[in-house]
Amino acid sequence: MSNRHSALRDLVNIKDFVRWSYSRFIQADLYYGHGTDNPWDEAVNLVLGALQLPLDFDKEFMDCKLTVDEKKRILKMLNERISKRTPLPYLLGKAWFMGLPFKVSRDTLIPRSPIMALLQDEFQPWLKQYPLNILDMCTGSGCLGITAALIFEDAKVDITDISLPALEIAKQNIALHQVEDSVEAIHSDMFDALTERKYDLIICNPPYVDADDYQSAPIEFHREPELALTSGFDGLDFTRKFLTQVADHLHDDGIIVYEVGNSEIALQEQFPEVPFMWVELEQGGNGVFVISKKDLTAHSF
Repeated sequence: MSNRHSALRDLVNIKDFVRWSYSRFIQADLYYGHGTDNPWDEAVNLVLGALQLPLDFDKEFMDCKLTVDEKKRILKMLNERISKRTPLPYLLGKAWFMGLPFKVSRDTLIPRSPIMALLQDEFQPWLKQYPLNILDMCTGSGCLGITAALIFEDAKVDITDISLPALEIAKQNIALHQVEDSVEAIHSDMFDALTERKYDLIICNPPYVDADDYQSAPIEFHREPELALTSGFDGLDFTRKFLTQVADHLHDDGIIVYEVGNSEIALQEQFPEVPFMWVELEQGGNGVFVISKKDLTAHSF
């Protein structure tokens, strides 16, 4: 008898399916890095998510019996997580960022940027004034720009992406978080559709994974859109072009908050004279820098 048939027959309640999923995940040797970091939390998230129950679901109800349809839904999701190495947020259609839910699809990266640590601190001490105009470039699901709009309630926020399918998801998240009055989603290849616009704060989590890192990454990362991950052999094709244009779109006291991950070393080697301020991230992660318009315009790219 297959695992599926025995599970349908022998497993009864929510608790049974969490334990069983946990065991299957351990056997499958999956990669965790898209919302959870261990097989137990992944099992809890999958089972509760498949049942459309909140993560703070009262543990007293973990003994509740499941219908056959509910069991089948869990098993289908679990099978795809294991057999295809599909990240769980894609199966659920939802990810969490800074405690907020965001719709995701396979056209968007799964929200996880370490820039969230700077958002929580309202970009202090780097911001010299309250940002009235904010840009979130390469927005994907829109998580960074929408969260910025919720934090800086008086700001106007543009969120842009080259991917129309990703931008459609971002628009859904704008509606989900009811920030239609302050956030505008714009289809743009870098600054092409932003000709006359200037900003006090530009946030960017661009494609930056170099060729070697991409090839050696766990299968789960290859399920995300390559367009949002890779940028040439050294991961810096987008960044080099961005740095030649961005100063024209910053107000005088404006700053950039930018993520390059492991391509941090390559960027420093190419521009050793540029005073990128690399942020020490308390919650982990690397490769986030801040730079002002003044420091940008002092150097030629």
